[in-house]
Amino acid sequence: MAGHPAGRAQGALAAHHSRVKAVVRETDIWRPDLGERVRPTGAKSYVVVYRAGAGRGAPMRRYTIAAVGKIAPERARTRAKVILGAVAHGHDPAGQKTTERGTPTVAELVDRFMVDHVRAKRKDGTAEFYLDVLDRIVKPALGTAKADKLTRVQVSKLHSSLAETPFQANRVLAVVGSMYAFAARTDIVAEGTHPARGIEKFKESRRERFLTSDELERIGGAIREAETVGIAWTVDETKPTAKHVAKEKRSTRIAPSAAAALRLLLFTGCRLREILHLRWQHVDIERGCLFLPDSKSGRKTVILNAPALSVLNNLEWIGPYVVPGDDPEMPRHDLKRPWGAITKRAGLTGVRLHDLRHTYASFGAGSGLGLPIIGRLLGHTQAVTTARYAHLDNDPLRRASESIAGQIAAALDGKRPPTVTPFRRKAARWKMHSYN
Repeated sequence: MAGHPAGRAQGALAAHHSRVKAVVRETDIWRPDLGERVRPTGAKSYVVVYRAGAGRGAPMRRYTIAAVGKIAPERARTRAKVILGAVAHGHDPAGQKTTERGTPTVAELVDRFMVDHVRAKRKDGTAEFYLDVLDRIVKPALGTAKADKLTRVQVSKLHSSLAETPFQANRVLAVVGSMYAFAARTDIVAEGTHPARGIEKFKESRRERFLTSDELERIGGAIREAETVGIAWTVDETKPTAKHVAKEKRSTRIAPSAAAALRLLLFTGCRLREILHLRWQHVDIERGCLFLPDSKSGRKTVILNAPALSVLNNLEWIGPYVVPGDDPEMPRHDLKRPWGAITKRAGLTGVRLHDLRHTYASFGAGSGLGLPIIGRLLGHTQAVTTARYAHLDNDPLRRASESIAGQIAAALDGKRPPTVTPFRRKAARWKMHSYN
């Protein structure tokens, strides 16, 4: 049938329709060094076509310069000459552009880093910290940049913008550095790509707040008030909404479990998540211990003293967690609201929940218990971590200071300390005796 006239006519007609469809899909209008692509929608763009390599067998490439109307034809022709010049030197601009298009943005790298590395290999608390830094700070500032094109200047500018919070600024550098180390290991970016390297960190002043006995007394009173009658708060009666606040709701009461959590933080020196995520199955009342399977420093045993045991014994067991949330099957998320009410009632400002752990350690160091013992109680794996409390471990220094000042005070009062006459050794005379 192929040689039949009717068959040949049908074939020619099909070929004609094919060519028509091709023209409808896209049209190229060529000048000596520049092309113009016309799409079916009518959109036009300047393009340049070249061979990516030597010889007639090299693949053809088409590089889009810009939309017609956005730049002048003369400028498009100038850019086309630059592109062809790069091709003459062995470059492949279109291929490079395709590769870059496949490189993720910083925002996409963040998402992959969180899923493939942080969530899979880091503890929940660390993962939440990374997510907060990346979502709240890094993505809004750097998210649209290509991951392999992010520069040290851009990261340094972000770091400098956080100068008022130096600790947070330095953590941003650390998290970005960790993310790019992951990107290099997984071949997302080239080895050695590290836009956070070499940026000088801000000087950090360690925040350590130790509560005094008087402050602890005020906190204790505020906790008792909050869990019983509630902490009263005043309403501005001049505001229109004041009348909508019922008289019986003008106080803040905290749940018994929240009050217990605050006391356990003080009595054990535990970290916040160690208490909030504590399960009853990890509490051994008989042995007086908490057996934590996975703390920040790994498996950890916490010694329960009498006050801590009393707190636990007085708690109602309503779910798997010692400090349950609104859902009894889930742990409480945080203690921000009750702690804010407690500190406000106690007249304290700038006191963090983590300062309760510092207070526990400070009382131990001030009592002369020794840093190794305190480190064991807190679950420190390295002595350098406990060394921050060395200036409080003053029992030997206090004794020395008392001794020195005592002697000086005695001299000032005309009381000389007793003197010791040195022993003078006389030469002994030995006589020789003969025995028969």
